[in-house]
Amino acid sequence: MNDIETPSKTTAKNAQPTKRRPSSSLRKWGPAMLAVIGVLALNAYLLGPTGHKIPPLSDQAQRRMQLGAQRTADALALNYDKKSEAENVRNFKQSRKLSEEEGGVLEYTRRRHRALGEYVHVDVSDQFSIFGKVSVALIYFAFWVFLMFPNWFWPIGRPGIALGGGIMMVVYRFLLVNTGDGPPFDAEGVIIKEPLFLLFGLMLTTIYLESMERGGLFDKLRESLDDPINWKRSAKIMAMSTIGSAAVMNDSVVLIFSGVVVDLCVRHKVANSLPYLLSLATTANIGSALTMTGNPQNILIVSLAYDDISWMEFASNMVLPVIAATTINTIMMFAYYGSELFPGSSGFAENVGILFGGNRTPEMLAQEHAYYARNSNANANLEESNVNIDVTATVPADNGQWSLWSKIQVCVVTMFLCFFAAGFDVCVVSIVAGCVLMLVNAYKRQHYDPKPDTTQYDADGNPLPPKKTYDIDGNEIVSAEEEEELITESETTLTEVDYGLLLLFIGQFILIGSFNDTGVPQAFFFATMQGCADQMTSVPC
Repeated sequence: MNDIETPSKTTAKNAQPTKRRPSSSLRKWGPAMLAVIGVLALNAYLLGPTGHKIPPLSDQAQRRMQLGAQRTADALALNYDKKSEAENVRNFKQSRKLSEEEGGVLEYTRRRHRALGEYVHVDVSDQFSIFGKVSVALIYFAFWVFLMFPNWFWPIGRPGIALGGGIMMVVYRFLLVNTGDGPPFDAEGVIIKEPLFLLFGLMLTTIYLESMERGGLFDKLRESLDDPINWKRSAKIMAMSTIGSAAVMNDSVVLIFSGVVVDLCVRHKVANSLPYLLSLATTANIGSALTMTGNPQNILIVSLAYDDISWMEFASNMVLPVIAATTINTIMMFAYYGSELFPGSSGFAENVGILFGGNRTPEMLAQEHAYYARNSNANANLEESNVNIDVTATVPADNGQWSLWSKIQVCVVTMFLCFFAAGFDVCVVSIVAGCVLMLVNAYKRQHYDPKPDTTQYDADGNPLPPKKTYDIDGNEIVSAEEEEELITESETTLTEVDYGLLLLFIGQFILIGSFNDTGVPQAFFFATMQGCADQMTSVPC
């Protein structure tokens, strides 16, 4: 009996689930702490612990400061002539390249303000009472906390919180005006419209590129990310995320491809999907810094620069920092997640050999064999199932070739980037590209896509005959051709635009604009930067 019972007890003991050992704090926070320490050490070495190595202002920097002060004084001394100003407004687009004698950038900026009626920040902080400043600042910080923790009290979401905060700020500023504690608030003026236009255009373009055709441009990009080797799959995700975020907005790239990365992890039965998701997230942020259309922050900065920064100029200034950040990020990802991305490897030295020498561990070879065997079986099953499929079916099979619609997508994207690089208005280019894709998609749905099946079935799965209609006299109306119900873009693809993101920015613009009117942000900036605020754009601080 003992000989029989002992194995059963041992088996039951081994069958108990083992508790996963939690990761240590050093493994969790070590890389971030190391990066912070490295940045501080580099700054201390370059600038000195007390800042004694900060170089003095060069003659060129001093000359630039003098010219800036002189230009400011000239702007304040400008006389307003209504007739000449109206003429300048009508012709300001032709006066983009003004000579120094004509006023240069200053005169062009002034004409642009007048022509477009743009908001110009005016210092009204002296019109606030202490109560007005403190209360507006408290409202701003309260909603800032709510935006950080959107589900703290009620699941409203960030767009609802930001929009509610903006509306509350408008009402409260109206009350401050009536009580004499603050000046009027130009809520419409603080909403900077260029980022909103560009965000809408980029979202519209990426949504139509993704959903226009099964097996289209985005589907081919998804398929190109698959690879049997873990580190190659991670490297492909990082490369795609970096390039895609630079071409379009990083939010769109992450939203579209995060599900693809999860599907790849499920397909390869990956135990830890975090390395691949972080590969997507980190490089999306890094790649978006390359161009002015990469993220909303860049869009906002460029829109405030009065068109003095072109798309190519921005990219040329950011290419080296983006390459350096991408290299550092890749090294840290491969080093920190070496055990997941290089299964069977003995350490960092062997990982380097795998990367540059093409070596393989037995575990990696097993993954490759399983991958190709799985694909071979899937292709065999597909060919067997295609025997019973009607060859006249209207749904096209993805045979790896580029269809007409995929070619149109490639042409639109190529022209999209070329117009960006040529210096055309990025808002107009992105919205036009989205509208072109919308028209193409609507034409494709109406004339080429299979019609939706409207047949109704009973509980047993038998098709029901179409419903008959009768006129007022009870006679059956027999139509030669049943009227076709058109499906519009407003009912389909346009509903996928993230309008909540636009509302989030509108609410934040109002909150921040009201907070800036108090003068508190400016006072904090000059108090912390002190004398460095006057030279921070010329020499290191």
